[in-house]
Amino acid sequence: MEGKQKDSDKKFKTALNVQKGIEQPESINPEIIARFKKRKRTLYTVDDYVDGVLNKNRTILGQAITLIESSLPEHNQLAFQIIEKCLPYARKSVRIGITGVPGAGKSTFIEALGKYTTKLGRKLAVLAVDPSSERTKGSILGDKTRMEELSADPNAFIRPSPSAGSLGGVAKKTRETIILCEAAGFDTIFIETVGVGQSEIAVHSMVDYFLLLMLAGAGDELQGIKRGIMEMADGIAITKADGENVVKADLAKIEYQNALHLFPPTDSGWSPKVFTCSSLKCIGIDVIWNSVLEYIDFVKANNYFEHRRMQQAKYWMYEYINESLRDNFYNQPYIQEKLTEFEEKVLHRKTNSFLAARILLDEYFNMNK
Repeated sequence: MEGKQKDSDKKFKTALNVQKGIEQPESINPEIIARFKKRKRTLYTVDDYVDGVLNKNRTILGQAITLIESSLPEHNQLAFQIIEKCLPYARKSVRIGITGVPGAGKSTFIEALGKYTTKLGRKLAVLAVDPSSERTKGSILGDKTRMEELSADPNAFIRPSPSAGSLGGVAKKTRETIILCEAAGFDTIFIETVGVGQSEIAVHSMVDYFLLLMLAGAGDELQGIKRGIMEMADGIAITKADGENVVKADLAKIEYQNALHLFPPTDSGWSPKVFTCSSLKCIGIDVIWNSVLEYIDFVKANNYFEHRRMQQAKYWMYEYINESLRDNFYNQPYIQEKLTEFEEKVLHRKTNSFLAARILLDEYFNMNK
């Protein structure tokens, strides 16, 4: 028996073993193990998170945002308390939504405009919403890797978040993230969305100024599908207006200006403006920023700024109710069991989708009477 054990030991001898007489080293570098132990995440209380955010601790701010984005019920409860305590310190920023056609150079533009604002002494938070993988729900593009210079700016904070299929490509917790960033002292907030679609109303409902980026010569000037987006825009920027594209950009600017005159007057009384710019050459960036400040002064003077903020707060109250009801429905163990059962019935055509949904909802409401 002992002989077989020795043969077995010889059989599984590896290249990690050294000659007899020399002490066997650890298979994993102990310094690496110690480094990972140091990285062990600290558990904070609600007050710890709030104090960290108010004291502009970016590590704690990032962890608080992660709690907000979490789908775990215990995290949601903790996040709610953090938001509630940070709310009195919020509402002191200029919120700018930036969207545009694919290839318009949103990230490059945001980096150029962001660097311009931080040089003016402003504190900038960029909430960049990445497209999500439909399979894993994870981010695809990674905005931090596409804004290298802005990422290294001490006055800027970039937070990429996966859209995870939420309306308009806006991460469903972006609204709460804005509150934390404002409480952390950021006076300028950019929200970058995935792309153009009618559901961009989601980002429009949480910002003060809505900027639409377009390309010259892409045929978008005449596409009626863009009308809904253009009507929401407070400004339109024709990007990549450098080199041979300057003439095309100037022509596109005239066409967009003419198109805007056909739209009904805006609720704010502001006349949307069209710009040309080059993010790489930093041409026209200052003009766009000055127009943003001009707009903010204009809507504050006629009291539309506060009116719009109140309308947005009401809109998000209803959104939060809808989201909470949906989450509560899907988190019920009984409903989770029934969902699997009814999925099979629908797939095998034993019932139809509408009847299955009606039965599940009726059972859910009966449970909560």
